[in-house]
Amino acid sequence: MKLIRFGNLNEERPGLLTDDGRRIDLSGHFEDWNPTFFRRRGLAALSDLLAQTDPSQFAVVDEAVRHGSPVARPGKVICVGLNYSDHAAEAGMALPKEPILFMKGSNTVVGPYDNILIPRRSTKTDWEVELGIIIGKDARYLNSVVEAPDYIAGYCVSHDVSEREFQLERGGQWTKGKSCDTFNPLGPALITPEEIPDVRSLAMSLSVNGERRQSGNTGTMIFDVYTLVYYISQFMTLEAGDLISTGTPPGVGMGMKPPQFLKAGDIVELSIDGLGSQRQVCMAEPLS
Repeated sequence: MKLIRFGNLNEERPGLLTDDGRRIDLSGHFEDWNPTFFRRRGLAALSDLLAQTDPSQFAVVDEAVRHGSPVARPGKVICVGLNYSDHAAEAGMALPKEPILFMKGSNTVVGPYDNILIPRRSTKTDWEVELGIIIGKDARYLNSVVEAPDYIAGYCVSHDVSEREFQLERGGQWTKGKSCDTFNPLGPALITPEEIPDVRSLAMSLSVNGERRQSGNTGTMIFDVYTLVYYISQFMTLEAGDLISTGTPPGVGMGMKPPQFLKAGDIVELSIDGLGSQRQVCMAEPLS
């Protein structure tokens, strides 16, 4: 299944992307793709509904209607740093012995085609294409990696936008460089696991103004998706609807020689095989 949401920001309604590319409205059957939906075995209920109902019976969403994030605002956005071996090599850093975790404000999550706002006084806003994991039920102290797939609702494209000066040069932890408004476009759809033959072998790419910047594959992850879910559950409860962004392949602006960063007017396009594509226009944050 391919779950989507549509409508104005903070007024989104739940829907589904059909195999022929139509968006259909399911708001008459479900409130939202939110933590309550996942906790109450909503995916099973959705599957049952689709098995019993011809998709042509649902209203089609007009193409002009905004694409929202495919899930409601997560309780937590947990990010994994330096999780691609080729990205670590690019950065000249040793491979981590354990996953490097940091948090990102959940207010950053927006739709896959929404504008990216370049923060005031920013000179180093950077791009990062990532595989996102959406948690399907609360996970606390999992006993083994083998249990992890049962706790995953699905996967999506996650754009972990970062302001490198705020992140690395302004003191403290990374949060302030990761949590600016619009810094996590998500979607276009949440793709449930049965739709993906092998989540550990997905090609991913990102371009800026039509020039390829990132090319990678989830196969070069140091810690795969199942290991991450298991590992994070040992330190905090992963709650239904939470987002894990699993790290980025090489080619970020900070790693270029000389470094290059986003500016107003730039267009960023990114995709992951089987999960869809995003496109954002960079805009300057208004001064007032």
